[in-house]
Amino acid sequence: MKARVHVMLKAGVLDPQGEAVRHALGALGFDQVGGVRQGKVIDLEVDASSEEAARASVTEMCEKLLANTVIEKYDIEISAA
Repeated sequence: MKARVHVMLKAGVLDPQGEAVRHALGALGFDQVGGVRQGKVIDLEVDASSEEAARASVTEMCEKLLANTVIEKYDIEISAA
């Protein structure tokens, strides 16, 4: 199974990379951008017997390594392909 994890900073957590991107976009003439939040996408291939087992495994990976749950939130997508 394939899993895609989207990791983003929680609301209210300062995002200096997002702010740098917003500033750079403004310098390039894209003044209509009011805010940018930057995150990461992690694609995984998971050997699991079911979607539920894959989701449980990936959730554990996120909690232990892939996301800093103090300041980041994550969303998991599972697909059979």
